[in-house]
Amino acid sequence: MNAPSLDKAQASEAARHQWWRGAIFYHIYPRSFRDTNGDGIGDLNGIVEGLDYIASLGVDAIWISPFYTSPMEDFGYDVADYCGIDPSFGDFDDFDRIIAKAHALGLKVIVDQVYSHTSDQHAWFQESRQDRTNPKADWYVWADAKADGSPPSNWQSVFGGSAWQWDGPRKQYYLHNFLTSQPDLNLHNREVRDALIEVAKFWLDRGVDGFRLDAINFAMHDPQLRDNPPSGLPIELVTRPFDMQDKVYNQSHPDIAAFLERVRHTMDEYPGTFTVAEVGGKEPLGEMKAFTADGKRLDSAYNFDFLYAERLTAPLVRKSLLQWDGSAGEGWPSWAFSNHDAPRAITRWSEGHDIGRTARLALLLLTALRGNAFIYQGEELALPQGEVAFEDLQDPEAIANWPHTLGRDGARTPMPWIATAPHAGFSDANRTWLRLDPAHAELAIDRQSGDPGSMLKYTRDLLARRRTLPALVDGEIRLLDTPEEIVAFVRSGPARSVLCAFNLSDRNVGWSPGPEFGKAVVVANESEIGTMGELPENMAPMSGYWAVANGGQD
Repeated sequence: MNAPSLDKAQASEAARHQWWRGAIFYHIYPRSFRDTNGDGIGDLNGIVEGLDYIASLGVDAIWISPFYTSPMEDFGYDVADYCGIDPSFGDFDDFDRIIAKAHALGLKVIVDQVYSHTSDQHAWFQESRQDRTNPKADWYVWADAKADGSPPSNWQSVFGGSAWQWDGPRKQYYLHNFLTSQPDLNLHNREVRDALIEVAKFWLDRGVDGFRLDAINFAMHDPQLRDNPPSGLPIELVTRPFDMQDKVYNQSHPDIAAFLERVRHTMDEYPGTFTVAEVGGKEPLGEMKAFTADGKRLDSAYNFDFLYAERLTAPLVRKSLLQWDGSAGEGWPSWAFSNHDAPRAITRWSEGHDIGRTARLALLLLTALRGNAFIYQGEELALPQGEVAFEDLQDPEAIANWPHTLGRDGARTPMPWIATAPHAGFSDANRTWLRLDPAHAELAIDRQSGDPGSMLKYTRDLLARRRTLPALVDGEIRLLDTPEEIVAFVRSGPARSVLCAFNLSDRNVGWSPGPEFGKAVVVANESEIGTMGELPENMAPMSGYWAVANGGQD
Protein backbone atom coordinates (compact mmCIF):
# COMPACT_ATOMS: atom_id res chain seq x y z
CA MET A 1 0.00 0.00 0.00
CA ASN A 2 1.28 3.45 -0.84
CA ALA A 3 1.90 5.86 2.03
CA PRO A 4 -0.74 8.58 2.30
CA SER A 5 0.30 11.86 0.70
CA LEU A 6 0.88 14.92 2.87
CA ASP A 7 -1.38 17.91 2.48
CA LYS A 8 0.21 21.33 2.04
CA ALA A 9 0.18 22.17 5.74
CA GLN A 10 1.71 18.83 6.70
CA ALA A 11 4.32 19.11 3.96
CA SER A 12 5.25 22.60 5.16
CA GLU A 13 5.61 21.38 8.73
CA ALA A 14 7.70 18.40 7.62
CA ALA A 15 9.97 20.72 5.67
CA ARG A 16 10.58 22.79 8.79
CA HIS A 17 12.11 19.77 10.48
CA GLN A 18 14.69 19.11 7.76
CA TRP A 19 18.02 19.80 9.43
CA TRP A 20 19.44 21.68 6.46
CA ARG A 21 16.73 24.33 6.12
CA GLY A 22 18.33 27.50 7.37
CA ALA A 23 21.49 25.66 8.42
CA ILE A 24 24.88 27.33 8.76
CA PHE A 25 27.60 25.46 6.83
CA TYR A 26 31.31 25.92 7.48
CA HIS A 27 33.30 25.48 4.27
CA ILE A 28 36.68 23.79 4.69
CA TYR A 29 39.32 24.02 2.01
CA PRO A 30 41.40 21.12 3.36
CA ARG A 31 44.64 22.01 1.63
CA SER A 32 44.81 25.23 3.66
CA PHE A 33 42.99 24.32 6.87
CA ARG A 34 45.57 22.52 9.03
CA ASP A 35 48.69 20.45 8.31
CA THR A 36 49.50 17.72 10.84
CA ASN A 37 52.23 15.73 9.07
CA GLY A 38 54.63 18.55 8.28
CA ASP A 39 54.49 18.48 4.48
CA GLY A 40 53.10 22.00 4.17
CA ILE A 41 49.69 20.82 2.92
CA GLY A 42 46.55 20.69 5.04
CA ASP A 43 45.18 17.20 5.59
CA LEU A 44 42.18 15.24 6.81
CA ASN A 45 43.71 14.71 10.25
CA GLY A 46 43.96 18.49 10.47
CA ILE A 47 40.19 18.63 9.98
CA VAL A 48 39.74 16.07 12.77
CA GLU A 49 41.83 18.25 15.07
CA GLY A 50 39.92 21.38 14.04
CA LEU A 51 36.40 20.04 14.50
CA ASP A 52 36.13 21.15 18.15
CA TYR A 53 36.95 24.68 17.05
CA ILE A 54 34.41 24.56 14.22
CA ALA A 55 31.71 23.20 16.54
CA SER A 56 32.46 26.03 18.99
CA LEU A 57 31.35 28.53 16.35
CA GLY A 58 27.79 27.25 16.49
CA VAL A 59 27.51 26.01 12.90
CA ASP A 60 25.37 23.06 11.85
CA ALA A 61 27.47 21.35 9.20
CA ILE A 62 30.77 21.32 7.34
CA TRP A 63 31.40 21.21 3.61
CA ILE A 64 34.78 19.76 2.67
CA SER A 65 36.28 20.63 -0.72
CA PRO A 66 37.77 17.70 -2.69
CA PHE A 67 40.32 15.40 -1.10
CA TYR A 68 40.05 12.69 -3.75
CA THR A 69 42.96 11.14 -5.64
CA SER A 70 44.19 13.82 -8.02
CA PRO A 71 47.28 15.10 -9.84
CA MET A 72 46.30 18.49 -8.35
CA GLU A 73 46.41 20.46 -11.58
CA ASP A 74 43.24 22.15 -10.28
CA PHE A 75 43.87 21.21 -6.65
CA GLY A 76 41.40 18.37 -6.31
CA TYR A 77 38.75 19.37 -8.80
CA ASP A 78 40.59 17.21 -11.33
CA VAL A 79 39.60 13.84 -9.89
CA ALA A 80 41.64 10.76 -10.83
CA ASP A 81 39.66 8.36 -8.60
CA TYR A 82 36.22 9.31 -7.30
CA CYS A 83 36.42 6.63 -4.61
CA GLY A 84 39.99 7.25 -3.50
CA ILE A 85 41.68 9.67 -1.11
CA ASP A 86 44.80 11.46 -2.26
CA PRO A 87 47.77 10.45 -0.10
CA SER A 88 48.64 14.11 0.44
CA PHE A 89 45.43 14.40 2.49
CA GLY A 90 45.58 11.08 4.35
CA ASP A 91 43.58 7.88 4.14
CA PHE A 92 40.18 6.38 4.86
CA ASP A 93 40.94 5.97 8.56
CA ASP A 94 41.36 9.75 8.73
CA PHE A 95 38.13 10.29 6.80
CA ASP A 96 36.21 7.90 9.03
CA ARG A 97 37.45 9.82 12.07
CA ILE A 98 36.07 13.02 10.56
CA ILE A 99 32.66 11.44 10.14
CA ALA A 100 32.64 9.93 13.63
CA LYS A 101 33.85 13.04 15.45
CA ALA A 102 31.71 15.47 13.45
CA HIS A 103 28.59 13.46 14.16
CA ALA A 104 29.51 13.18 17.83
CA LEU A 105 29.75 16.98 17.92
CA GLY A 106 26.38 17.34 16.22
CA LEU A 107 27.85 18.42 12.88
CA LYS A 108 26.66 17.13 9.52
CA VAL A 109 29.24 16.49 6.78
CA ILE A 110 28.82 17.20 3.08
CA VAL A 111 31.49 16.68 0.43
CA ASP A 112 32.00 17.70 -3.17
CA GLN A 113 30.90 15.66 -6.15
CA VAL A 114 32.48 16.67 -9.46
CA TYR A 115 30.28 15.16 -12.16
CA SER A 116 31.15 17.49 -15.03
CA HIS A 117 34.69 16.28 -15.66
CA THR A 118 37.57 14.16 -14.38
CA SER A 119 41.34 14.34 -14.50
CA ASP A 120 42.99 13.05 -17.66
CA GLN A 121 44.74 10.63 -15.28
CA HIS A 122 41.44 8.93 -14.39
CA ALA A 123 41.33 5.28 -15.47
CA TRP A 124 38.11 5.96 -17.35
CA PHE A 125 39.78 8.55 -19.56
CA GLN A 126 42.93 6.49 -20.02
CA GLU A 127 40.77 3.70 -21.42
CA SER A 128 38.51 6.02 -23.40
CA ARG A 129 41.38 7.64 -25.29
CA GLN A 130 42.93 4.36 -26.50
CA ASP A 131 40.68 3.98 -29.54
CA ARG A 132 37.12 4.54 -30.75
CA THR A 133 35.82 1.05 -29.98
CA ASN A 134 36.80 0.31 -26.36
CA PRO A 135 34.08 -0.11 -23.68
CA LYS A 136 34.55 3.46 -22.45
CA ALA A 137 35.03 5.04 -25.88
CA ASP A 138 31.87 7.12 -25.44
CA TRP A 139 32.37 8.02 -21.75
CA TYR A 140 33.87 11.39 -22.65
CA VAL A 141 32.95 14.04 -25.23
CA TRP A 142 34.90 13.21 -28.38
CA ALA A 143 34.44 14.77 -31.81
CA ASP A 144 36.17 14.79 -35.17
CA ALA A 145 38.07 17.81 -36.38
CA LYS A 146 36.55 20.00 -39.06
CA ALA A 147 37.85 19.42 -42.58
CA ASP A 148 40.56 22.03 -42.05
CA GLY A 149 41.71 20.47 -38.78
CA SER A 150 40.16 23.10 -36.55
CA PRO A 151 38.10 22.23 -33.44
CA PRO A 152 34.51 20.95 -33.77
CA SER A 153 33.01 24.19 -32.40
CA ASN A 154 33.99 27.63 -31.18
CA TRP A 155 33.47 26.81 -27.49
CA GLN A 156 35.92 28.45 -25.11
CA SER A 157 37.39 27.11 -21.88
CA VAL A 158 36.80 28.83 -18.54
CA PHE A 159 40.57 28.92 -18.04
CA GLY A 160 41.34 30.39 -21.46
CA GLY A 161 41.61 29.18 -25.03
CA SER A 162 39.61 26.62 -26.94
CA ALA A 163 37.52 24.12 -24.97
CA TRP A 164 38.74 21.42 -27.37
CA GLN A 165 42.05 19.55 -27.18
CA TRP A 166 43.44 17.32 -29.93
CA ASP A 167 44.30 13.78 -28.79
CA GLY A 168 46.74 11.74 -30.86
CA PRO A 169 45.67 8.18 -29.99
CA ARG A 170 42.03 8.87 -30.92
CA LYS A 171 42.78 11.35 -33.71
CA GLN A 172 39.88 13.36 -32.32
CA TYR A 173 39.28 16.34 -30.12
CA TYR A 174 37.98 15.98 -26.58
CA LEU A 175 35.97 18.63 -24.73
CA HIS A 176 37.36 20.33 -21.62
CA ASN A 177 35.37 23.22 -20.21
CA PHE A 178 38.16 23.88 -17.73
CA LEU A 179 41.84 22.83 -17.96
CA THR A 180 43.03 20.66 -20.83
CA SER A 181 43.78 18.07 -18.13
CA GLN A 182 40.08 18.04 -17.13
CA PRO A 183 38.22 16.20 -19.93
CA ASP A 184 34.45 16.46 -19.81
CA LEU A 185 32.43 13.35 -19.07
CA ASN A 186 29.63 12.46 -21.49
CA LEU A 187 26.61 12.37 -19.21
CA HIS A 188 24.37 11.76 -22.20
CA ASN A 189 25.71 8.18 -21.89
CA ARG A 190 23.65 6.20 -19.39
CA GLU A 191 26.66 4.12 -18.36
CA VAL A 192 28.39 7.29 -17.19
CA ARG A 193 25.33 8.38 -15.23
CA ASP A 194 25.11 4.95 -13.64
CA ALA A 195 28.77 5.09 -12.64
CA LEU A 196 28.36 8.50 -11.03
CA ILE A 197 25.36 7.32 -9.05
CA GLU A 198 27.51 4.47 -7.73
CA VAL A 199 30.11 7.04 -6.67
CA ALA A 200 27.43 8.90 -4.71
CA LYS A 201 26.34 5.69 -3.00
CA PHE A 202 29.95 4.90 -2.08
CA TRP A 203 30.29 8.10 -0.07
CA LEU A 204 26.79 7.92 1.38
CA ASP A 205 27.57 4.42 2.61
CA ARG A 206 30.72 5.92 4.14
CA GLY A 207 28.53 8.19 6.28
CA VAL A 208 28.40 11.57 4.56
CA ASP A 209 25.23 13.59 4.98
CA GLY A 210 25.09 15.07 1.51
CA PHE A 211 26.84 16.64 -1.43
CA ARG A 212 27.72 19.93 -3.02
CA LEU A 213 27.57 19.39 -6.80
CA ASP A 214 30.38 21.28 -8.46
CA ALA A 215 29.80 23.11 -11.77
CA ILE A 216 26.72 20.98 -12.38
CA ASN A 217 25.43 23.16 -15.23
CA PHE A 218 28.52 22.12 -17.22
CA ALA A 219 27.53 18.45 -16.92
CA MET A 220 25.92 18.12 -20.35
CA HIS A 221 26.61 19.66 -23.75
CA ASP A 222 24.74 20.16 -27.01
CA PRO A 223 25.25 16.90 -28.97
CA GLN A 224 25.05 18.86 -32.23
CA LEU A 225 28.10 20.90 -31.15
CA ARG A 226 26.61 24.15 -32.39
CA ASP A 227 28.69 27.31 -32.06
CA ASN A 228 28.00 29.70 -29.19
CA PRO A 229 26.91 33.21 -30.19
CA PRO A 230 29.02 36.23 -29.16
CA SER A 231 28.18 37.82 -25.82
CA GLY A 232 28.75 41.37 -26.97
CA LEU A 233 30.65 42.14 -23.75
CA PRO A 234 32.74 45.32 -24.13
CA ILE A 235 36.39 44.42 -24.51
CA GLU A 236 37.38 46.46 -21.46
CA LEU A 237 35.32 44.04 -19.34
CA VAL A 238 36.82 40.91 -20.91
CA THR A 239 39.46 38.99 -18.96
CA ARG A 240 39.44 35.81 -21.10
CA PRO A 241 37.92 34.58 -24.38
CA PHE A 242 35.30 32.66 -22.38
CA ASP A 243 33.70 35.99 -21.50
CA MET A 244 33.11 36.79 -25.17
CA GLN A 245 30.49 34.08 -25.74
CA ASP A 246 26.98 33.37 -24.51
CA LYS A 247 27.32 29.80 -23.28
CA VAL A 248 24.19 28.55 -25.03
CA TYR A 249 25.48 25.17 -26.17
CA ASN A 250 28.40 24.01 -24.03
CA GLN A 251 26.50 24.19 -20.73
CA SER A 252 22.99 24.30 -19.24
CA HIS A 253 21.57 21.45 -21.32
CA PRO A 254 17.92 20.73 -20.37
CA ASP A 255 18.62 17.03 -19.78
CA ILE A 256 20.68 17.87 -16.69
CA ALA A 257 17.44 18.16 -14.73
CA ALA A 258 16.50 14.55 -15.52
CA PHE A 259 19.87 13.35 -14.25
CA LEU A 260 19.32 15.30 -11.04
CA GLU A 261 16.06 13.43 -10.55
CA ARG A 262 18.12 10.25 -10.49
CA VAL A 263 20.42 11.85 -7.95
CA ARG A 264 17.38 12.75 -5.85
CA HIS A 265 16.05 9.20 -6.05
CA THR A 266 19.39 7.97 -4.75
CA MET A 267 19.48 10.53 -1.93
CA ASP A 268 15.99 9.49 -0.87
CA GLU A 269 17.40 6.03 -0.16
CA TYR A 270 19.48 7.72 2.54
CA PRO A 271 17.03 9.70 4.69
CA GLY A 272 18.22 12.99 6.11
CA THR A 273 20.72 13.77 3.37
CA PHE A 274 21.14 17.07 1.53
CA THR A 275 22.22 18.32 -1.89
CA VAL A 276 23.24 21.77 -3.03
CA ALA A 277 24.27 22.81 -6.54
CA GLU A 278 26.83 25.36 -7.60
CA VAL A 279 25.34 27.18 -10.60
CA GLY A 280 27.47 29.74 -12.38
CA GLY A 281 26.81 31.68 -15.55
CA LYS A 282 25.31 34.91 -16.78
CA GLU A 283 21.68 34.00 -16.00
CA PRO A 284 21.79 31.26 -13.36
CA LEU A 285 18.40 31.78 -11.76
CA GLY A 286 16.38 29.69 -14.22
CA GLU A 287 18.68 26.72 -13.76
CA MET A 288 18.72 27.11 -10.00
CA LYS A 289 14.93 27.04 -9.96
CA ALA A 290 14.82 24.06 -12.34
CA PHE A 291 17.42 22.11 -10.37
CA THR A 292 15.50 22.54 -7.10
CA ALA A 293 11.85 22.61 -8.19
CA ASP A 294 9.01 20.63 -6.60
CA GLY A 295 11.24 18.54 -4.34
CA LYS A 296 12.08 16.26 -7.28
CA ARG A 297 15.72 17.14 -7.79
CA LEU A 298 18.17 18.90 -5.50
CA ASP A 299 17.40 20.55 -2.18
CA SER A 300 19.20 23.83 -2.74
CA ALA A 301 21.44 25.87 -5.03
CA TYR A 302 23.64 28.94 -4.94
CA ASN A 303 25.20 31.17 -7.57
CA PHE A 304 27.89 33.85 -7.78
CA ASP A 305 25.71 36.94 -7.29
CA PHE A 306 27.58 37.82 -4.10
CA LEU A 307 30.77 35.85 -4.69
CA TYR A 308 31.79 38.03 -7.64
CA ALA A 309 30.11 41.28 -6.57
CA GLU A 310 32.60 44.15 -6.39
CA ARG A 311 30.33 46.00 -3.98
CA LEU A 312 27.65 45.01 -1.49
CA THR A 313 24.60 47.13 -2.20
CA ALA A 314 20.98 47.19 -1.11
CA PRO A 315 19.69 46.78 -4.69
CA LEU A 316 21.82 43.64 -5.12
CA VAL A 317 20.48 42.10 -1.91
CA ARG A 318 16.91 43.12 -2.72
CA LYS A 319 17.11 41.62 -6.21
CA SER A 320 18.53 38.35 -4.88
CA LEU A 321 15.86 38.00 -2.20
CA LEU A 322 13.02 38.77 -4.60
CA GLN A 323 14.13 35.84 -6.74
CA TRP A 324 13.37 33.42 -3.87
CA ASP A 325 10.05 34.45 -2.39
CA GLY A 326 8.79 31.03 -1.31
CA SER A 327 6.39 30.48 -4.20
CA ALA A 328 4.75 27.08 -4.51
CA GLY A 329 7.14 24.42 -5.80
CA GLU A 330 10.17 26.64 -5.30
CA GLY A 331 13.37 25.15 -3.93
CA TRP A 332 15.40 26.47 -1.02
CA PRO A 333 18.23 28.94 -1.68
CA SER A 334 21.75 28.93 -0.31
CA TRP A 335 24.03 31.93 0.01
CA ALA A 336 27.79 32.42 0.11
CA PHE A 337 29.73 35.67 0.20
CA SER A 338 33.19 34.03 0.05
CA ASN A 339 34.62 30.68 -0.93
CA HIS A 340 37.66 29.02 -2.48
CA ASP A 341 36.69 30.23 -5.97
CA ALA A 342 36.32 33.94 -5.29
CA PRO A 343 38.29 36.76 -3.68
CA ARG A 344 37.32 37.25 -0.05
CA ALA A 345 34.23 39.40 0.32
CA ILE A 346 35.51 41.88 2.89
CA THR A 347 38.38 42.86 0.61
CA ARG A 348 35.94 43.44 -2.25
CA TRP A 349 33.44 45.32 -0.09
CA SER A 350 35.43 47.29 2.49
CA GLU A 351 36.99 49.99 0.32
CA GLY A 352 36.74 53.22 2.28
CA HIS A 353 35.35 51.41 5.33
CA ASP A 354 36.73 49.68 8.39
CA ILE A 355 37.39 46.08 7.39
CA GLY A 356 36.30 44.67 10.75
CA ARG A 357 33.00 46.54 10.61
CA THR A 358 32.46 45.29 7.05
CA ALA A 359 33.13 41.70 8.16
CA ARG A 360 30.62 41.89 11.01
CA LEU A 361 27.99 43.57 8.83
CA ALA A 362 28.42 40.93 6.13
CA LEU A 363 27.95 38.09 8.62
CA LEU A 364 24.92 39.82 10.15
CA LEU A 365 23.36 40.02 6.68
CA LEU A 366 24.39 36.55 5.49
CA THR A 367 22.85 34.81 8.51
CA ALA A 368 19.60 36.80 8.21
CA LEU A 369 18.81 35.85 4.60
CA ARG A 370 16.11 33.29 3.94
CA GLY A 371 18.08 30.17 3.05
CA ASN A 372 21.25 28.37 4.06
CA ALA A 373 24.41 30.33 4.86
CA PHE A 374 27.88 29.09 3.87
CA ILE A 375 30.73 30.57 5.91
CA TYR A 376 34.15 30.07 4.33
CA GLN A 377 37.07 29.26 6.60
CA GLY A 378 38.55 32.50 7.88
CA GLU A 379 35.41 34.61 7.49
CA GLU A 380 34.85 34.16 11.23
CA LEU A 381 38.29 35.77 11.73
CA ALA A 382 37.70 38.66 9.27
CA LEU A 383 40.58 37.45 7.11
CA PRO A 384 41.08 39.75 4.12
CA GLN A 385 42.23 38.49 0.74
CA GLY A 386 45.76 37.16 1.19
CA GLU A 387 48.59 38.86 -0.63
CA VAL A 388 50.27 36.37 -2.98
CA ALA A 389 53.22 37.38 -5.15
CA PHE A 390 53.16 36.31 -8.79
CA GLU A 391 56.08 33.92 -8.27
CA ASP A 392 54.13 32.19 -5.48
CA LEU A 393 50.87 31.72 -7.40
CA GLN A 394 49.57 28.17 -7.71
CA ASP A 395 46.11 28.71 -9.23
CA PRO A 396 46.20 28.14 -13.02
CA GLU A 397 43.41 30.66 -13.56
CA ALA A 398 45.26 33.36 -11.59
CA ILE A 399 48.48 32.71 -13.49
CA ALA A 400 46.71 32.84 -16.86
CA ASN A 401 44.84 36.06 -16.09
CA TRP A 402 47.47 37.93 -14.08
CA PRO A 403 47.13 40.77 -13.15
CA HIS A 404 43.56 41.36 -14.31
CA THR A 405 41.86 39.41 -11.53
CA LEU A 406 42.47 39.01 -7.80
CA GLY A 407 42.55 35.27 -8.42
CA ARG A 408 41.70 32.41 -6.11
CA ASP A 409 45.02 31.87 -4.32
CA GLY A 410 44.48 34.87 -2.06
CA ALA A 411 41.35 33.18 -0.69
CA ARG A 412 43.21 29.90 -0.21
CA THR A 413 46.16 30.96 1.91
CA PRO A 414 46.78 28.93 5.11
CA MET A 415 44.48 29.28 8.11
CA PRO A 416 46.15 31.11 11.03
CA TRP A 417 45.90 29.19 14.31
CA ILE A 418 48.65 30.53 16.59
CA ALA A 419 49.87 34.07 16.01
CA THR A 420 53.51 33.61 17.08
CA ALA A 421 54.11 30.10 15.68
CA PRO A 422 55.79 29.44 12.32
CA HIS A 423 53.22 29.77 9.54
CA ALA A 424 50.82 30.93 12.29
CA GLY A 425 50.45 27.34 13.49
CA PHE A 426 49.12 26.00 10.20
CA SER A 427 52.17 23.77 9.65
CA ASP A 428 55.67 23.10 11.01
CA ALA A 429 57.04 22.55 7.50
CA ASN A 430 59.85 24.72 6.19
CA ARG A 431 57.58 25.90 3.40
CA THR A 432 53.84 25.64 2.91
CA TRP A 433 52.09 25.05 -0.41
CA LEU A 434 50.95 28.68 -0.38
CA ARG A 435 52.69 31.24 1.78
CA LEU A 436 50.77 32.60 4.74
CA ASP A 437 50.04 36.30 4.45
CA PRO A 438 51.93 37.77 7.45
CA ALA A 439 49.01 40.12 8.10
CA HIS A 440 46.83 37.09 8.83
CA ALA A 441 48.97 36.04 11.80
CA GLU A 442 47.65 39.01 13.76
CA LEU A 443 44.14 37.62 13.23
CA ALA A 444 44.99 34.10 14.41
CA ILE A 445 42.47 32.02 16.33
CA ASP A 446 44.45 32.02 19.59
CA ARG A 447 44.72 35.81 19.59
CA GLN A 448 41.02 36.33 18.85
CA SER A 449 39.83 33.66 21.29
CA GLY A 450 40.80 35.82 24.25
CA ASP A 451 39.58 39.12 22.82
CA PRO A 452 35.99 40.07 23.73
CA GLY A 453 35.93 42.55 20.84
CA SER A 454 37.16 40.12 18.18
CA MET A 455 35.40 38.95 15.04
CA LEU A 456 35.62 35.39 16.36
CA LYS A 457 33.74 36.32 19.53
CA TYR A 458 31.19 38.24 17.44
CA THR A 459 30.66 35.19 15.20
CA ARG A 460 30.06 32.85 18.12
CA ASP A 461 27.69 35.27 19.83
CA LEU A 462 25.78 36.05 16.63
CA LEU A 463 25.21 32.40 15.72
CA ALA A 464 24.13 31.67 19.30
CA ARG A 465 21.65 34.56 19.14
CA ARG A 466 20.33 33.34 15.80
CA ARG A 467 19.48 29.97 17.32
CA THR A 468 17.12 31.72 19.76
CA LEU A 469 15.24 33.31 16.85
CA PRO A 470 13.65 30.46 14.84
CA ALA A 471 12.24 32.88 12.27
CA LEU A 472 15.80 33.57 11.10
CA VAL A 473 16.39 29.86 10.56
CA ASP A 474 13.46 28.80 8.41
CA GLY A 475 10.90 31.58 8.59
CA GLU A 476 9.24 33.30 5.66
CA ILE A 477 10.46 36.65 4.35
CA ARG A 478 8.71 39.89 3.50
CA LEU A 479 10.59 42.83 2.03
CA LEU A 480 9.74 46.31 3.32
CA ASP A 481 9.57 49.61 1.46
CA THR A 482 12.80 51.48 2.06
CA PRO A 483 15.03 54.15 0.54
CA GLU A 484 17.29 52.74 -2.16
CA GLU A 485 20.31 52.65 0.15
CA ILE A 486 18.57 50.38 2.66
CA VAL A 487 17.33 46.83 2.39
CA ALA A 488 14.96 45.69 5.13
CA PHE A 489 12.83 42.62 5.58
CA VAL A 490 10.82 40.73 8.15
CA ARG A 491 11.50 37.06 8.86
CA SER A 492 8.43 35.40 10.36
CA GLY A 493 7.54 31.95 11.63
CA PRO A 494 5.62 30.20 14.39
CA ALA A 495 7.52 32.23 16.99
CA ARG A 496 7.97 35.99 16.92
CA SER A 497 9.11 37.86 13.87
CA VAL A 498 12.51 39.47 13.36
CA LEU A 499 13.07 42.78 11.60
CA CYS A 500 16.35 42.93 9.70
CA ALA A 501 17.56 46.24 8.28
CA PHE A 502 20.82 47.20 6.55
CA ASN A 503 22.17 50.50 5.27
CA LEU A 504 24.75 49.44 2.70
CA SER A 505 25.58 52.93 1.49
CA ASP A 506 28.27 55.49 2.37
CA ARG A 507 25.90 57.98 4.03
CA ASN A 508 23.45 58.31 6.89
CA VAL A 509 19.90 57.46 5.87
CA GLY A 510 16.76 58.19 7.84
CA TRP A 511 14.23 55.34 7.94
CA SER A 512 11.81 53.63 10.30
CA PRO A 513 9.78 50.46 9.68
CA GLY A 514 6.39 51.83 10.68
CA PRO A 515 3.98 51.01 13.52
CA GLU A 516 4.33 47.22 13.21
CA PHE A 517 7.69 47.46 14.93
CA GLY A 518 7.04 50.59 16.94
CA LYS A 519 8.14 48.98 20.21
CA ALA A 520 10.84 46.73 18.77
CA VAL A 521 14.29 46.60 20.28
CA VAL A 522 17.60 45.83 18.63
CA VAL A 523 19.12 42.49 19.64
CA ALA A 524 22.13 42.49 17.27
CA ASN A 525 23.93 45.00 15.09
CA GLU A 526 27.21 45.27 13.22
CA SER A 527 29.09 45.98 16.47
CA GLU A 528 27.65 43.82 19.22
CA ILE A 529 25.10 41.21 20.24
CA GLY A 530 22.57 41.83 23.01
CA THR A 531 19.49 43.90 23.78
CA MET A 532 20.41 47.48 22.88
CA GLY A 533 17.25 49.56 23.06
CA GLU A 534 14.89 51.06 20.51
CA LEU A 535 15.31 51.20 16.76
CA PRO A 536 17.49 53.99 15.41
CA GLU A 537 15.74 56.72 13.42
CA ASN A 538 18.84 57.17 11.29
CA MET A 539 21.02 54.36 10.03
CA ALA A 540 24.74 55.03 9.86
CA PRO A 541 26.75 54.07 6.76
CA MET A 542 27.45 50.35 6.47
CA SER A 543 25.30 49.42 9.43
CA GLY A 544 22.57 46.93 10.17
CA TYR A 545 20.53 45.35 12.91
CA TRP A 546 18.15 42.58 13.94
CA ALA A 547 15.20 43.65 16.05
CA VAL A 548 12.31 41.86 17.76
CA ALA A 549 9.01 43.19 19.01
CA ASN A 550 9.49 42.30 22.66
CA GLY A 551 13.27 42.15 23.11
CA GLY A 552 15.06 40.02 25.64
CA GLN A 553 15.56 36.28 25.45
CA ASP A 554 13.08 33.75 24.05
